[in-house]
Amino acid sequence: MGRSGKLPSGVSAKLKRWKKGHSSDSNPATCRHRQAARSRFFSRPSGKSDLTVDALKLHNDLQSGSLRVDRREAAEMAMDEEVELAVTEKSSGTFLSGLSDCTNITFSKVQRFWESNSAAHKEICAVLAAVTEVIRSQGGKETETEYFAALIRKAAQHGVCSVVRGSEFMFGEKAPAHHPAAVSTAKFCIQQIEKSGGSKEATTTLHMLTLLKDLLPSFPEALVKSCSETLLRVMTLSHVLVTACAMQAFHSLFHAKPGPGTLTAELNAQIITALYDYIPSENDLQPLLAWLKVMEKAHINLVRLQRDLGLGHLPRFFGTAMTCLLSPHSQVVAAATQSLKEILKECVAPYMADIGSVTSSATGPAQYVAKMFRAVEEGLTYKFHAAWNSVLQLLCVFFEACGRQAHPVMKKCLQSLCDLRLSPHFPHTAALDQAVGAAVTSMGPEVVLQAVPLDIDGSEETLDFPRSWLLPVIRDHVRETRLGFFTTYFLPLANTLKSKAMELAQAGSTLESKIYDTLQWQIWTLLPGFCTRPTDVATSFKGLARTLGMAISERPDLRVTVCQALRTLITKGCETEADRAEVSRFAKNFLPILFNLYGQPVATGDTPVPHRAVLETIKTYLTITEPQLVNGFMEKASEKVLDPASSDFTRLSVLDLIVALAPHADEAAISKLYTTIRPYLESKAHGVQKKAYRVLEEVCASPQGPGACFVQSHLDDLKKTLLDSLRSTSSPAKRPRLKCLIHIVKKLSAEHEEFIAALVPEVILCTKEVSVGARKNAFALLVEMGHAFLRFGPNQEEALQRYLVLIYPGLVGAVTMVSCSILALTHLLFEFKGLMGSSMVEQLLENVCLLLASRTRDVVKSALGFIKVVVVVLDVAHLAKHVQLVMEAIGKLSDDMRRHFRMKLRNLFTKFIRKFGFELVKGLLPEEYHRVLINIRKAEARAKRQRTLSQAAREEEEEENEEEESTQGRGDSIEEILADSEDEDDDEMQEKGRSKEQRKLARQRGRAWLKEGGGDEPLNFLDPKVAQRVLATQPGPGRGKRKDHGFKVSADGRLIIREEDDGDQVEEEEGTKGEDEEMTDLMEDASIRSRKQQKLKNRQEADEEELETPPQYQAGGSGIHRPLAKKAMPGAEYKARKAKGDMKKKGRLDPYAYIPLSKSKLNRRKKVKLQGQFKGLVKAAQRGSQVGHKLRRKDRRS
Repeated sequence: MGRSGKLPSGVSAKLKRWKKGHSSDSNPATCRHRQAARSRFFSRPSGKSDLTVDALKLHNDLQSGSLRVDRREAAEMAMDEEVELAVTEKSSGTFLSGLSDCTNITFSKVQRFWESNSAAHKEICAVLAAVTEVIRSQGGKETETEYFAALIRKAAQHGVCSVVRGSEFMFGEKAPAHHPAAVSTAKFCIQQIEKSGGSKEATTTLHMLTLLKDLLPSFPEALVKSCSETLLRVMTLSHVLVTACAMQAFHSLFHAKPGPGTLTAELNAQIITALYDYIPSENDLQPLLAWLKVMEKAHINLVRLQRDLGLGHLPRFFGTAMTCLLSPHSQVVAAATQSLKEILKECVAPYMADIGSVTSSATGPAQYVAKMFRAVEEGLTYKFHAAWNSVLQLLCVFFEACGRQAHPVMKKCLQSLCDLRLSPHFPHTAALDQAVGAAVTSMGPEVVLQAVPLDIDGSEETLDFPRSWLLPVIRDHVRETRLGFFTTYFLPLANTLKSKAMELAQAGSTLESKIYDTLQWQIWTLLPGFCTRPTDVATSFKGLARTLGMAISERPDLRVTVCQALRTLITKGCETEADRAEVSRFAKNFLPILFNLYGQPVATGDTPVPHRAVLETIKTYLTITEPQLVNGFMEKASEKVLDPASSDFTRLSVLDLIVALAPHADEAAISKLYTTIRPYLESKAHGVQKKAYRVLEEVCASPQGPGACFVQSHLDDLKKTLLDSLRSTSSPAKRPRLKCLIHIVKKLSAEHEEFIAALVPEVILCTKEVSVGARKNAFALLVEMGHAFLRFGPNQEEALQRYLVLIYPGLVGAVTMVSCSILALTHLLFEFKGLMGSSMVEQLLENVCLLLASRTRDVVKSALGFIKVVVVVLDVAHLAKHVQLVMEAIGKLSDDMRRHFRMKLRNLFTKFIRKFGFELVKGLLPEEYHRVLINIRKAEARAKRQRTLSQAAREEEEEENEEEESTQGRGDSIEEILADSEDEDDDEMQEKGRSKEQRKLARQRGRAWLKEGGGDEPLNFLDPKVAQRVLATQPGPGRGKRKDHGFKVSADGRLIIREEDDGDQVEEEEGTKGEDEEMTDLMEDASIRSRKQQKLKNRQEADEEELETPPQYQAGGSGIHRPLAKKAMPGAEYKARKAKGDMKKKGRLDPYAYIPLSKSKLNRRKKVKLQGQFKGLVKAAQRGSQVGHKLRRKDRRS
């Protein structure tokens, strides 16, 4: 026997040791299995036992794997009737009970191939053993038919459903309304349920209810009524699983939305009325969630069948559902809220236009809507305060659905909401604002402010403004309302408040002035919302236009808001021709104001004009402006550009305006404009040249209309102008110039191929422009030129080859040209990869691989980028032909190139290894690359492990979330709310095959509790609502998780609080330090730290040495905040620097060596260690005294 390993130092002292005679104190107090066995050990068996000698022998042989039984021997064993009975009692059943003594020879294969360590085999045997027990309990003969019948019940159920619902003749032109077998199937289900509905286990009833869940929507109306009556009768049994399955059946019936031939409106209403007698208790979580979901679907289906009848049933359900908001379970509150929301959206909102106005004295459907709203409005009372957030959500949906027609009965609720918001410490402000905002959207601000006025008129004695919160709410939600209301109500109020602010400012009340100024500005911010799809543009805009023009001109603080309002009005408000014509009529007034505002330079000390907002407003207004007016503005702008007296700022501003005007002018005006700007295309002023190209870009971009006609008629002139101005084009003008060329190339035909060929060198060089926009346009133009060659024909591959021939000369030019040409080829390869043949790609790759030998980093960088695209684009079969060529070219890179592009090479090698494997790539590269390849392989393996772990973690988290959702009963469907009863309590054969946790969960779901009466009141079983006393959830206070306060609790409930020893802390710090050192060693072994990181670290350290700012942080606490500096031990100031021992210091006391006292020294576990320290100290003192004594004697002799 080997010697046991030695424990590390300090560990043995920490191990807990049992005192003598107390080693069994940790055993469990209960031993029910031993007691049960002991109670029956000496008893005689009451009947014939199934535990025989042969059964034991068979079980032992199965466990050892030595059993080999043929059919004849098995038959002889089955027919042998002379067996010895064991004298002991029958043992408890295991997962092999029933299988080991099975008499059916069909199981010989299972026995022959049995493996005791296989979990799958154990599950198979457990299921078969459970089936055997069921057959024996029913008095069966264990034939193959009985076994297969027990195993295929579910398959039979699916087969019946497929026949009744999916027969081919049911989908033909002359298909019957219902399957001929539906009648017999329904009668069979009803008969079986009535026959076994009252049994204790109700297994057959559950099976039939599960079948009805799938088939009930396929039955005719008479049978649906009979089945519904049967379902309601079995629900009176108060069996939890039976009730759940019946609810599932009703849910599937309503969710299927059958026609009147299956479910009439009257029968639907009768089922709804009957289900009110089966309302679960508000404390019974799962059944109540299911009941709410079933009633929701039932009412939605009833309204679909007959609107008025369905609306008449809704008030009662609203009242019942609102009481569910008082439930202590948050899931019930959420489910009830969601059900009411769905009903409002599905049953009420689509019919409000037909219902009309809803008042308190209305009749019919309008009266039902009023009752529903009163039920929800009652939720604002204090008894619902715990569910106010849900009530506010319901009110929000109610306002959205019915606010336009039902606002007469909602005004009182709006007043209650506003009063509630003013209550101190109200926690649901956001939800309340959302509800009021929904009212503003549906009713309009005019109706809302009639119910809850702003109470702001400029004559307030105090500056509280309790309802000023309404302004932001209205701003965010107002739309589709009268624009005239803003003109008549808000505009005068804003003017009053502005005057009040100016008066207070003149009087020196700066704070009060600022408050009123902020209020008037908030009122102006409402204008964009009023301009969103207003209902009276044609009649109201003329009364507002003059005020808006003055605000733009005279009020710098309102310009952005007014410009936004104009843009919103034009884009979202002018939906009819009359509205568009009315707004367009004022273009002659607004556009000059905006032009002047845009052309004004910013004076020193003034607020800068928001040029972009003004320019965007000009562009938007020009979309509805008459062409004659645009031409007039264009002519005046051209004169302004040509005026020598115009400053550079003015000229640039006017060119911006011309860019906005150009797309809306006619062809004659565009021709004049082209003559005006053509000299500026070669201007030495870069800004002016760029603006000129922007004008030309807008003209060329027109897909149709005057701009397109001008391009076609002046195409030759445009080509000549663009080619002549090539050399004088500045870098800032490249982006708009390339954009012009893109629009022109799209319109070229085959005879203009020479023009494209002349543009190729310029476009290639532009791929390296400083401007990002210029580079993007250059690549886009390259692609567009390729499409142009494809249009020219005749063959696509030949046309593409003809285009690439124009780019090849760049590969032998200057360094910049070579790099740009490679970039161009890379982009074209990616765009036209499907049209390039293998020979063309091979030719490109060979040329680029030759360029890898260049001494210029820019060229090598572009070449590596090309190879990367090749690896991504080509498939493995085609790429395999060129692997050796690429690897040889990369292997010949110089050391400088290899070091500079190490990350790019690493990425390339990673892609090649993923496609072709590590060994092939390693064999094709020189030895100096092998270390990099090995690191890549390690990194790939590590990444793969991390991906596997993260994926497993995600799957585990998803499973936990699913378990939590299923446990909490959340979900939209009835299947998510109710557990599948056929899987929970199918029969005994499935119950025995489950794990311990699943069986426990199934038992909990199958249990039912009886809720007693309050106090000493006895339970009245004659009460018609006694069914609500049968609960599927255990009554009583909620059993939440115990809070972990960080201390252990003894058996009598006392807290156990222990102080940490200093020695333990020291050891923990040492252990942490060791882990950190090990991790550092692993990092160094894996070569994780790169030279770049090391340089960065050195540079940071050098910077810190130069700065040397005193640290502001002081260590303290634990973990990373613990103080790393060692504490000075007492007497350290006496320690000698060079020699050993202590030394005397002048003016101080003599040093004495001692051990400092601390509470850790009282630890009994460290007694031996402390004794050693004291002994060592005494020995050292003795040695020191002996040395001193010898030295003194030597001195005396001398």
